[in-house]
Amino acid sequence: MDFIENQKWRYATKKFDSSKRISSSNLEKIKESIQLAATSYGLQLFKALIIEDPETRKTLQSQSWGQSQITEASHLIVFCSYSIIKDEHIDSYIGLKAESMGVEDSSLKGYGDFIKSKIAEMSPEQQSNWNAKQTYIALGNAMALCAELKIDTSPLEGFSPEEYNSTLGLHEKGLEAAVVLAIGYRSDEDKSQKAIKIRKSIQELFEVI
Repeated sequence: MDFIENQKWRYATKKFDSSKRISSSNLEKIKESIQLAATSYGLQLFKALIIEDPETRKTLQSQSWGQSQITEASHLIVFCSYSIIKDEHIDSYIGLKAESMGVEDSSLKGYGDFIKSKIAEMSPEQQSNWNAKQTYIALGNAMALCAELKIDTSPLEGFSPEEYNSTLGLHEKGLEAAVVLAIGYRSDEDKSQKAIKIRKSIQELFEVI
């Protein structure tokens, strides 16, 4: 399968070739892969910020342990989740669902109320953690597609969320930085591409009960 071979090809790129840029058509495909990612109830309670401004990326690099991927990669995506889930988030989703199905919002009110009731059972901290987990599903989608397109990726958790939140003005939008993805093309100087991919065996990783 090409998918499996492409997953074997990919690795967490440590050094990108800053002279190589992702085409606009491929960027649109990556964005669509993020849009189509599965999320709980289909709510999509996250935003993906594409950071293009060079000065902002330099600032973010200083808030990311100085990692070169932040500034060298063709594109930088910061996945952000909503810290608190509001009724308006669910109402907006229900409205979109009703429009897509060609029905009245009122016909889906019961489903919307059910979602609200389940979310109300969570503490604010649980809501924040739950939403942050959703971004990782979108991250996985983007990384898998990039491998199919032979575009390199580096998922990054090594950054200061508090500083990112401040630099990008996320709290004002009710958002929090969750995880970062640098995408582009590997540099010939990146020695990591020669490393053997280390994974547990299928036998050790899986157990049938």
